[in-house]
Amino acid sequence: MTWPRGRMRAAVVAAPGRVELAELPIPEPLPGHALVRVDHVGVCGTDLELLHGTAAYVRDGRVRFPHVFGHEWSGTVVAAEGDPDGPAPGDRVVGQTMLACRSCANCQRGRRNLCLRLREVGLYGQQGAAAEYIRMPVDSLATLPPEVTSLDATLVEPAVTVVAALGTAGVGVGDRVAVVGTGTIGLLAVQLAARSGGHVHAVGVDPAGLELAAALGAETTYQPGAAPPDAYDVVVEASGAAAGFATALRLAATGGRVAAVGVPTEPVTGFDAGDLVLRGVTVYGIRHGLDHYGTTIRLLAEGALEAKPLIHAVLPLERAAEAFHLLEHGRNGAPKIILSLREGA
Repeated sequence: MTWPRGRMRAAVVAAPGRVELAELPIPEPLPGHALVRVDHVGVCGTDLELLHGTAAYVRDGRVRFPHVFGHEWSGTVVAAEGDPDGPAPGDRVVGQTMLACRSCANCQRGRRNLCLRLREVGLYGQQGAAAEYIRMPVDSLATLPPEVTSLDATLVEPAVTVVAALGTAGVGVGDRVAVVGTGTIGLLAVQLAARSGGHVHAVGVDPAGLELAAALGAETTYQPGAAPPDAYDVVVEASGAAAGFATALRLAATGGRVAAVGVPTEPVTGFDAGDLVLRGVTVYGIRHGLDHYGTTIRLLAEGALEAKPLIHAVLPLERAAEAFHLLEHGRNGAPKIILSLREGA
């Protein structure tokens, strides 16, 4: 198909605290890239940090306003340049968030998620998906099977981090697993840990989120201040709060493993490094799951992960400002707010 030209609708963070609609040029053709018509894009806590101007990418100058956000997305390829073996026009795809340079020392060692010249879609260095079209390297796209809807596929991006977290921490049959936080990452972690044979308990502050965690496989749920029934072989910290990280360390058994997925924006007070050492607790910092898109799509296709229970609302692109407000103030339980760019969806 011919690469379309002209202009497109987009939603942008125009300045800290302000979301607006904009009209932007459709990205130009580039060898080795595809143009994708966006179907759905998720709005998450990282996007809220961009809106509030608190994200590290804003503070260090990597973000310039107006900024097209959106790193959790699905779409349909409309044109492709230079890779006959890559996704073709008409293929439904999701895109990787991390765009590695593939030539730095870490990339050459096979550690693309630690790329020294990394760009991240919708965060810095690459236009986000809250627009009618997004241009992507063809080797950063993953094709969707018929069993995975375009709406459900917006959960692939957060889910790859969960797959990486549980794989890195080595969750196995019979492991006692605690998941701290009942947002998108936490609820996906509950599902996957339960289906991996672990005994999963969920810890959170939102009663509706804890109720949903129980429905998705958590055997027990409780508030952070409640006495835990046991220490845990694996703890997944998914809240992103400094207090959540402290809770995760406290819940880990002697010799336990902590997979830290959430990113605290403030120091963890009361952190006792000596206790960590003496109990032999291992802490893994999980920097995304760049190499797990194929596996995650298969888990969704097979029903091992469910997206629909996590979706709170689907709004059209024109209601992007409302979506941000709803994400921050107007929901509990199901965490995910999604913008749709499909007619009638």
